[in-house]
Amino acid sequence: MSTTPMPATHYASSTSLYSAKAWGAITLVVAIFAALPALNLAFPAGHPLHVSAFAIALIGKFICYAMAALALDLVWGYTGILSLGHGLFFALGGYAHGMYLMRAAKPSPEMVPDFMTFLSWKTYPWFWSFTEHFWYAALLVVVVPGLLAFLFGYFAFRSRIKGVYFSIITQALTFAAMLLFFRNETGFGGNNGFTDFKKILGYDITSTDTRAVLYWISLATLLGALILSRAITQSKLGRVLTAIRDSEGRLRFLGYEPLGFKLFIWTFSAMLCAVAGALYVPQVGIINPGEMSTENSIEMVIWVATGGRGTLVGPIIGAGAINGLKTWFTSVFPEFWLYALGLIFVLVTLFLPQGLVGLARQISRRIKGEKA
Repeated sequence: MSTTPMPATHYASSTSLYSAKAWGAITLVVAIFAALPALNLAFPAGHPLHVSAFAIALIGKFICYAMAALALDLVWGYTGILSLGHGLFFALGGYAHGMYLMRAAKPSPEMVPDFMTFLSWKTYPWFWSFTEHFWYAALLVVVVPGLLAFLFGYFAFRSRIKGVYFSIITQALTFAAMLLFFRNETGFGGNNGFTDFKKILGYDITSTDTRAVLYWISLATLLGALILSRAITQSKLGRVLTAIRDSEGRLRFLGYEPLGFKLFIWTFSAMLCAVAGALYVPQVGIINPGEMSTENSIEMVIWVATGGRGTLVGPIIGAGAINGLKTWFTSVFPEFWLYALGLIFVLVTLFLPQGLVGLARQISRRIKGEKA
């Protein structure tokens, strides 16, 4: 997988993607998706307008994936840093929230879960302290992945590690963390991870109303992340990030030190990805070390490439399209999904270097009679 930055002309124009017409389309799409839980609550099963609880949970999961893809686009699409380890930050956010959900599921927050009882632990280890409080778990969601990303990024970027070498060490870091979390002694549930959640802030996590609220929070967070990401990429900081992507050496020659800029966007991206993981866990009902697998991180890259990297909207579309296809494909030909995913990436690389967003722009130009 090549990490050589494309010339700037290969990336879709952010300005054109965020015209008044584009924002109108985004608002319409958000309104449609926001209405789905209301249709689930308002109409009984069997009604033509009823949207099933399964569909709401599935789309909510896709929204979290879209947020993770957006986070990766900031570092890969705009800064030219290909990460093969964003699954780690996604999982850490999920585990931080899962710690609170595990304690909220017990009659008493001091009662240890079954996997700790199996290890003959009578009390929670020190790193579980205060996790019975939602606010503290929410703080852990951003602080732990953010701190890890900052420290890792500081030493990697200071050493000027980039390109395929950076991608490999992010993959190695994620794989090492997965092996660590698989061990029962680490206190995170081993192979099974965390599951059997019952309450969140005192509300039944399995109720239709609670699931609808979680869905709306996820959608609002994705929209907020998109607006914030656009503000970053359209600012002077964003122009420096694209300069790093296109020619870091030339940027140094002009007197800019890329370390701080790369460290900021890398840490911000990790924290955003962790928030996506935290929202994912209560809707899916489980978090285990499998979320840290290298395959998951590579899938994120494919979401971004398919939608169109360096566009913000493209990765969101790519995450929805690929995961929608995965849901159907794994129900019909489950054993062939990885082959299909590999084929999709090859085809996108060869024939859609600008992704689905680039294809849509080309079709629009042709319809208007412009040159592609």
